[in-house]
Amino acid sequence: MHRAIALIGPTASGKTALAVHLARALDGEVVSIDSALVYRGMDIGTAKPSAAERGGVPHHLIDLIEPTAAYSAARFRDDALAACAAILARGRVPILAGGTMLYYKALVEGLDDLPRGDAALRAAIAADAAARGWPALHAELARADPATAARLAATDAQRIGRALEVLRLTGRPLSALLQRRPPPALPFALRTIAVEPSDRAVLHARIARRFATMLAAGLIDEVRDLRARHPGLTAETPSMRCVGYRQVWAFLDGRLTGADLHDRGVFATRQLAKRQLTWLRSLPQLERIDCLGDDAPARALALARRFLEESPR
Repeated sequence: MHRAIALIGPTASGKTALAVHLARALDGEVVSIDSALVYRGMDIGTAKPSAAERGGVPHHLIDLIEPTAAYSAARFRDDALAACAAILARGRVPILAGGTMLYYKALVEGLDDLPRGDAALRAAIAADAAARGWPALHAELARADPATAARLAATDAQRIGRALEVLRLTGRPLSALLQRRPPPALPFALRTIAVEPSDRAVLHARIARRFATMLAAGLIDEVRDLRARHPGLTAETPSMRCVGYRQVWAFLDGRLTGADLHDRGVFATRQLAKRQLTWLRSLPQLERIDCLGDDAPARALALARRFLEESPR
């Protein structure tokens, strides 16, 4: 059976460099598991790897759509499976790498048959949020569906809204619906390596340095340019809800000072990392390595090689 490697972890854990290291050593190609890298023109705030950082390794599922377009977990699964099939057909190894845990979950567990969106209900939920605030709706969700609410930030408007929409359409919590169907088999064997920090404070320091570097590299100008080139963009467009972009948007609208922008951006990124680590703890059968260790590249490569060289069962 064909085999692939997945490399997942929190933001700023060094996944990009590790993925390139594995791909170069194993004759592989990288398939992004990152919901922000699909957008064209969003380079600085997404830490999109440059041509130099990609090290001559082909990367897939990057720069697919404009920031005004929508992308979903369902489309990601289709695109990722197609990319992996093409890589395997070339006799190479897919290295799936990223931190969007919902996309990873969709890949390995499939997607559930949830009800289609209801525009009128979605508008009513949005109006309720405008009146009471998303934290109040998060609290409402926690009473009806504590499992879903526990993995969502109180300001995660998109996912809170969808969970409430499903609840009101079906009368059943989203968490129950997500457990109804056994996962479909992947067309290849997959070994997942989780890169996690042994010291959360060190990861937080990395996050602060990286966000400061993004600002110095022109993140504000990047968002200003996106607003000018795409009149349809709003603060509620999914691409602009990405960490960093949301805070810069508020700064450009005069709702944040420069100092607030830095602090809010760092805080939001830390919260993202916390949610990612919570996801990782809930996932079984992962090979785990310390992303802060000097031996992380060697350990990841050893784990990957061992899996690729195993005799078929």
